[in-house]
Amino acid sequence: MFIRLKELAQKADAVHFDETVDLSDALKESNDILDASPLHVSLKALHQDEVAEVTGQLSIDVEQPCSRCLNPVKQKLVIPFHETFARAADESESDDEDEETHYVKDDKIELLPYLIENVMMALPYVPLCDEECLGLCPVCGVDRNVQACNCNRTSIDPRLAGLADFFKE
Repeated sequence: MFIRLKELAQKADAVHFDETVDLSDALKESNDILDASPLHVSLKALHQDEVAEVTGQLSIDVEQPCSRCLNPVKQKLVIPFHETFARAADESESDDEDEETHYVKDDKIELLPYLIENVMMALPYVPLCDEECLGLCPVCGVDRNVQACNCNRTSIDPRLAGLADFFKE
């Protein structure tokens, strides 16, 4: 998915993108994603005041392991997208740390890295199957949402273990 700055500058209207992009190669490197649908991209690009502004939304279905019980969690992510591109006049301008504008040297802008970045940043950091998820037992490993276990989960500081013996009857 490309944008050509010269062509965009010559058009009076916005250019619309309504595509489906396969991100499976980029997302398979992440251990946090079990499965993902193709990314649906609905964007518009508009050239004004010497910058190209690309806005719209991305939507993708992802499946991640629950961070407590490791069961798969399916979620539909709808991600707002907003990036601004400008042509770099010289070498020093392209190195500026302006976080809102991406300065490019070429006329052709590849949007795929920006799409991947927005998807990765929108992934839940701690996905949960349910807010009340009990998770796995740290002793026996049973899923406490399915069955209860009678494991002793009280931990005693080893420095005070001798005192526990003192209070036994």
